[in-house]
Amino acid sequence: MTDTTRLTTPFDRESTADEVLAGIDLTGKRAVVTGGASGIGIETARSLARAGAEVTLAVRNTEAGRKVAADITATTGNPKVGVAALELTDRSSVASFADAWSGPLHILLNNAGVMAVPELRHTPEGVEYQFATNHLGHFQLAHALHAALATEGGRIVAVSSNGHLLAPVDFDDIDFDRRAYDPWLAYGQSKSAVTLFAVEAFRRWADDGITANALNPGGIRTPLQRHQQNMDVDPATQAIFDNYPWRTAEQGAATSVLLAGSPLVDGVGGRYFENSNEALPHDHATAADSPEPSGVAPHALDDESATRLWEVSRRMLAL
Repeated sequence: MTDTTRLTTPFDRESTADEVLAGIDLTGKRAVVTGGASGIGIETARSLARAGAEVTLAVRNTEAGRKVAADITATTGNPKVGVAALELTDRSSVASFADAWSGPLHILLNNAGVMAVPELRHTPEGVEYQFATNHLGHFQLAHALHAALATEGGRIVAVSSNGHLLAPVDFDDIDFDRRAYDPWLAYGQSKSAVTLFAVEAFRRWADDGITANALNPGGIRTPLQRHQQNMDVDPATQAIFDNYPWRTAEQGAATSVLLAGSPLVDGVGGRYFENSNEALPHDHATAADSPEPSGVAPHALDDESATRLWEVSRRMLAL
């Protein structure tokens, strides 16, 4: 990334997805939204459809996806909302989704994710479940759809989290084979990986016309928190959760659609956004005084780590 000027927009924490895309015509654009049948994925897909895009909800539960697609069509008047099966931890499912795709892809919105899975889980290949879902499955998907993205200059939007502040990628033990499993360290590692992917994807694929950026959508009450809500936590932690400055799903989808469809970020890549603006560096000195952690950690934008993660991920997938 040669231009280091921080990118700002007229939008902020309170802006909604529809406000960000107001007046923007995405007719003729084709978008894939992973996890588009729940949480902010629904409002992300709805806003893109309202702007005229053809949207495919890539979901595990296709029955739920069809209900959401019908609702989006009913509320936007856009009939071009489809559903396709995608299980990010199943490599054959990812391959099947990509094999079935034909024609250009203008927006790949890597939105699906899991958070703080209480017990250590591995995929059949031995990959820790949060890393496999949040990063590796999307990494495989982007590679499989590279040609479609390169056809007309596609955008990759990687939904990370302020949870990335919790942990960098531990390249010596990604899968918690040797260290004690911690749900939040695993989550933080996976979300750091999501951001590092965007950094390296832009570096490698910019010449193909592909941009990639990561974002923190902010805290939204969605099924993503289902594991935390069932956890036994101490009163102080529960108080933080209860008093967190939650935002609506429409607000949470705002930064996603900014990166997916706004001309304000044309040609921009390898960056991390929150509140519809490029994030400032995380400030440890003031973080304790803020109810909502913000900013981007150096480890999530580190070029050396991004390159290393790319190569490690390719080896994991035998690409």
